[in-house]
Amino acid sequence: MVTRGIRGATTVKQNNEEMILKETAVLLQEIVDRNDIKPEDICSVWITMTGDLDAAFPAKAIRQLEGWELVPLMCALEVPVKGALPQCIRFMVHVNTTKDQHEINHVYLNGAQSLRPDLAAPSNS
Repeated sequence: MVTRGIRGATTVKQNNEEMILKETAVLLQEIVDRNDIKPEDICSVWITMTGDLDAAFPAKAIRQLEGWELVPLMCALEVPVKGALPQCIRFMVHVNTTKDQHEINHVYLNGAQSLRPDLAAPSNS
């Protein structure tokens, strides 16, 4: 078993708590579903947001999910690069897995699909 990183990102249309929490939960669920992982497989989740999002901590959405209470979560501010995608939430999920690197499914939703169009495959659901 090795530790792999699973990237993910999404955008929100408004800087409000409901939208941030909803899109955070949707992104996490897509990562879990597309990679067939469980909370106990997760080492930690690093979450960043762009500086224009300050209405909620996205970790709050994850903490509210059953089984995720003990998963280490950390929120941080994304590096403020001019011209960067606004209103963006990004994940780096560290997971213990037997999968090879090429078997990892990264997830880019909403406007964040423009960050990595090569990895922004449609949902399998």
